[in-house]
Amino acid sequence: MAQGRDTSRDGFGNKLQTLFLTNFKGVWDFIQSNKTLKRKVNKFLINNAIYKAPTRPYPFSLMTLDPYIPGTADDRFQAVEGYVPGKGLPKKTDTYTSWESLINRTYIGRHLPPDPEFNKPENLPALEELTVLFKKKESNGKPVTIYSEKSTLLFPYWVQWFTDGFLRKKDRVEWFKNTSNHHIDLCPVYGLTASKTAMLRAFKGGKLKSQILNGEEYPPFYYEDPEKGIVKPEFEGLYEPLSDERNLEPAKKAKLFAMGVERANVQIGYVMLNVLCLREHNRLCDLLAKNCPTWDDERLFQTARNILLVVIMKIILEEYINHITPYHFKFFVDPSSFTNERWYRTNWMTMEFSLVYRWHSALPSTLIYGGQEIPMQASLWNNQMLIDQGLGTLFEETSSQPAARIGLFNTADFLLPVELASIDLGRKSQMASYNDYREMCQYPRVTDFNQITSDPDAQRYLKDLYGNVDRVEFYVGLYAEDVRKNSALAPLIGRLVGIDAFSQALTNPLLAESIFNPETFSPVGWEVIHTTNTLSDLVNRNTPQNGKSYKVTFYRSR
Repeated sequence: MAQGRDTSRDGFGNKLQTLFLTNFKGVWDFIQSNKTLKRKVNKFLINNAIYKAPTRPYPFSLMTLDPYIPGTADDRFQAVEGYVPGKGLPKKTDTYTSWESLINRTYIGRHLPPDPEFNKPENLPALEELTVLFKKKESNGKPVTIYSEKSTLLFPYWVQWFTDGFLRKKDRVEWFKNTSNHHIDLCPVYGLTASKTAMLRAFKGGKLKSQILNGEEYPPFYYEDPEKGIVKPEFEGLYEPLSDERNLEPAKKAKLFAMGVERANVQIGYVMLNVLCLREHNRLCDLLAKNCPTWDDERLFQTARNILLVVIMKIILEEYINHITPYHFKFFVDPSSFTNERWYRTNWMTMEFSLVYRWHSALPSTLIYGGQEIPMQASLWNNQMLIDQGLGTLFEETSSQPAARIGLFNTADFLLPVELASIDLGRKSQMASYNDYREMCQYPRVTDFNQITSDPDAQRYLKDLYGNVDRVEFYVGLYAEDVRKNSALAPLIGRLVGIDAFSQALTNPLLAESIFNPETFSPVGWEVIHTTNTLSDLVNRNTPQNGKSYKVTFYRSR
């Protein structure tokens, strides 16, 4: 643990677990050398991570915060007392379990019930006052970035990309609703619905529409007339552009690609991964067509999509999850081990999961591009960066520079308003306290600020702002904790990620016992799934090699 932090409230069982998993490397190497033992330990540790919190179904969702009864925004109810045109019948906001709250997944889920008393404005500091907790410290009048000791810049790029597919708050008005399918479904690549997917398909050979630029494959451009903001007819209705996109200068707008969701062009890391998936999908189509010559366009498309989805989930579980932990044991995908577990239930994304994944501080204020330092903001809505460099070169440069450390005092200025908006969203959602979530995740409640962090400045600011440790908000407490040694994350963030990430990925329909087999993916697709182990594998088979292998990794060079 970090020097100077009081560890007395970490919990004996938690300390013991960390001790065993981060030491005795020889023992863990032996376990992983024996297939049967490895499978048993993998199952035990994954279950141990998931069962650290109550499992689905959740008794409540953010539906309790909707002031209107679902399904009543219809003029047929106008004769009912209290009806509000366009909104529906008002309802009491009492918290209780209903059939709708158990099955209506248009609302975001929640692990703990709302706590309106905790979130009374008079009990919490003003949002603006919390800026000091996230703003970078200065040295000689310049902001100082604290870099991650473990992660490259590829790590936050990856996290933003894959989580944006399922953590999709509807809008600023109906923020308690989620527009996702609650699965890792690669909607940034394929779109959220069948009609949007159809706009992106070539309907030939199972492939997605694409174009060749500088000898490499990319999605087609989205705009017909960038100057006037006119979308190509084939992509009308694909998504509603964000205000940032509508206000772009024509030169940048002209290079935006037609991809699955409205945020797909927002940042260069997001675009890199979308382009990579498009190339892999089309490569798989060629591979399937060669091995299954009787298959039509539809079967080629659907099977390639299924293979790619499982490959991405495998990378999530076997590369990304293993990167964020400090453990010697490496988790792996073994779907058949979990189908009888009580957590094996339908996915439902939660507000807690959404707030846990707001790793804005992981993006440094600047990055290296083409050997030159540029502002991170220059990577927004700027696909020319990728077109000029090429996919392999940009992946290698991204993997050769560090991410910033996730935590307080480390958010770039342009993202500070987003941090405050995240705290405000927690308040609107009436989230329980940081200590309540520690208790839910089987950590003892802290009794002093020095049990959260070793940073004396953070301790002082937290005490000044909140007065009592029980008043610390969930979002603030998450990012105030010290990052664990040899980990990418602080303890509570890591635990919540483990709880949700394992249970969300492993319950994907494609990993179900009756579906996860060569019949679903074809023998050649089954081989692709079992021989693809890293993101590097994907990149290096989808980029012009020119006699070299590109460096693609979440890990900083030591």
